Amino acid sequence: MIHTAASMDALRRSGDELADATVATLFERGEVGTFNTLMRYVSTAGAPLPDGLPEVAREYLEATRVPPSWVDWEEMERARLFFIDNNVHITTALSFAAMPACYLVPHVARLLSATHGLQYPSKRMAETGQFTVYLMQPDAFEAGSRFIPAAQKVRLLHASIRHHLTRENRWDGDALGTPICQEDMIGGQMFFSMLVLDSLHRLGIHMSEEGARAYYYAWRVVGAMLGVDQDAVPASLDEARHFLDRYMLRHMGPSEEGAHLTRQLIDLYEEVVPGTLFDPVVSALIRHLVGDTPADWLRVPRTSWDTLVKAVPHLLGVLETLEDRSPLGAWALDRLGHLSSVFALSSLTRGRVMHYAVPEHLRKDYGVPGSVSGSRRWTPPAPAPA
Repeated sequence: MIHTAASMDALRRSGDELADATVATLFERGEVGTFNTLMRYVSTAGAPLPDGLPEVAREYLEATRVPPSWVDWEEMERARLFFIDNNVHITTALSFAAMPACYLVPHVARLLSATHGLQYPSKRMAETGQFTVYLMQPDAFEAGSRFIPAAQKVRLLHASIRHHLTRENRWDGDALGTPICQEDMIGGQMFFSMLVLDSLHRLGIHMSEEGARAYYYAWRVVGAMLGVDQDAVPASLDEARHFLDRYMLRHMGPSEEGAHLTRQLIDLYEEVVPGTLFDPVVSALIRHLVGDTPADWLRVPRTSWDTLVKAVPHLLGVLETLEDRSPLGAWALDRLGHLSSVFALSSLTRGRVMHYAVPEHLRKDYGVPGSVSGSRRWTPPAPAPA
């Protein structure tokens, strides 16, 4: 489906009917506190729901406990193998391209700033990293997995933000449509899928066409479980390119909130990087992946590493060639990538399991095998016509 300005405008008027109704009922009946307390004990799929859970929440959890019937499980397995093969690169792209891209959309940056959680950026990044790790487990959709409960809770978190902003008249609905509307949710899905693939290409990572399609497909499944209308979501990578480009042209720009969130992100990862010598790498990577003009809007500082970072694709290209040609090299690099991702995630979570809850208040100051055939290397679709 190729979207037009009119069809994207229409998406701004829609939220998530099921989750919105569930959250509204929880607030009307004063059951949010009870729900959050009991849901801390709901962390694995298939586990018995706790006694005393509000009935409306029980009905919601029952209705959303299984993935869509149309899921192609062979494609999902290819996506999982793609993730294993590119673990550390995907983590890098999520952190230094996808998240800053969210901050480049002023109304999204303001919305993110409306939650208490973004006073603690490590919490949001840890939640994002943990969510992705849950998704790419072999048993992600089976009994005992942690992904499905996480998706159910994130969906209600989004609905609760819509509830607060709408009920408290802290959102310009005439100008911006529904908070966390379908257009913005699809935009987020594009950031975490298409933009990540773009970033891997920019980093010089070798990807097969099959792997790129499978990774994009996996995020379509995720989007469906988060309440995104998949009938409106681009079905192919070519269509995804068109939507992402049009979405960014419609909405991206500078904002105080975007710059503030980016500063928090940079500070967070500079703390994770050992010592201080390599701290500028964080800013340089963001600038390299999002481009100079967007980086300037986000007030990403220019550093002496900006030029050096441009050599990263050449270095990674050598390593990728080694991985393609040597099974032992592939195993070693995949293992190193896994350990690097585990270290980064453990640094953010400090060993804790992150819990997703329905906030009772908002901030008051809101105003495939890994081997790649050279003849089947994936390259991003051409930019959409302006």
